[in-house]
Amino acid sequence: MRIYEELRKRGLIAQVTDEEEIKELINNGGARFYIGFDPTADSLHVGHFMALCLMKRLQMAGNKPVVLLGGGTGYIGDPSGRTDMRSMLTPETIQHNCDCFKKQMERFIEFGDDKAIIVNNASWLLDLKYVELLRDVGACFTVNNMLRAECYKQRMEKGLSFLEFNYMIMQAYDFWHLSENYGCNMQFGGDDQWSNMLAGTELIRKKSGKDAYAMTITLLLNSEGKKMGKTAKGAVWLDENKTPPYDFYQYWRNVDDADVMKCIKMLTFIPVEQIDEMEAWDISRVNEKKEILAFELTKLVHGEEKAEKAQAMAKAAFGGGGELPSKEVSVETATIIPVLVAAGICSSNGEARRLIQQGGVSLNDDKVTDINAPVNDGDVIHKGKKVHVKIHLK
Repeated sequence: MRIYEELRKRGLIAQVTDEEEIKELINNGGARFYIGFDPTADSLHVGHFMALCLMKRLQMAGNKPVVLLGGGTGYIGDPSGRTDMRSMLTPETIQHNCDCFKKQMERFIEFGDDKAIIVNNASWLLDLKYVELLRDVGACFTVNNMLRAECYKQRMEKGLSFLEFNYMIMQAYDFWHLSENYGCNMQFGGDDQWSNMLAGTELIRKKSGKDAYAMTITLLLNSEGKKMGKTAKGAVWLDENKTPPYDFYQYWRNVDDADVMKCIKMLTFIPVEQIDEMEAWDISRVNEKKEILAFELTKLVHGEEKAEKAQAMAKAAFGGGGELPSKEVSVETATIIPVLVAAGICSSNGEARRLIQQGGVSLNDDKVTDINAPVNDGDVIHKGKKVHVKIHLK
């Protein structure tokens, strides 16, 4: 199966311009494509992971990736998918985040001569002169068309700043600059980026008379309709200091039954033929599918050794023997509420107290009913059915 057909089979393609041309380019290794990553934090999260997996698949098929770090667009902030304006980041924070992104990306993408390259749009966007940009690029856009874009329409009621209104023009300018200076002929992104990507293809055609193409990936959603990687506590990060391998494994181990095959298709590198066989498995094997998903993705992000350890911890937590995840905690009084907070199981004393009162905490094999219950070194705290931590008191 050729790469374009495989992407279709895996459910990755949401929208494309000029499908026949795109199919021919990427099937024959002729795409010089880019995906942009704005440095809004000091770690990539699993929303970015989906784009990195796509980039890796296309590189393996002979296409050339251009990783675009948004050191310039990070000064503005993408309004797509937002109900309010993003926090303004300092130049130092933006640069630090870009450096962190680059280190993490090197685990997934092969950089080097005639392979992938990494560029930062700060090197051209920050030197632009405003009046020249208005005359040269602004004339190619109509406000009417821009306001029809979904990323802007959803913000009109609460207010869209003029700063954010410029984001589409900046992203389009990126594509044009990459086309002129790096030979880029294609842009990939999430399907929330469609309007911005179309603006880029049109700018290239108007300014340079070249063909340019865009393809968006289907955003992976869980059954509650939240974007992939969002939990009650925030994003699931690729940095193990933010999301330890065990927690990363557990996130995927606990996806909804209805989503597990979708995740396996979109994110793992399990051959399509093997996935077809898994789809025919009896419903009673759904947990086996989840274990495969969790192991494969943890291995891809953190390496096989840490994936095996996370899997062993998960089995131990559910009675399969082995080593439980553990936390060292230092508290003045070793009772359940301060230990829950110190171990990171709860974010505050109030949350810990509510969880205990709702019957959501067990100590070893006993449900905790006393908010002052003592905790001893080596005790195991259970939060619901999914979080199990062995406590080591300092």
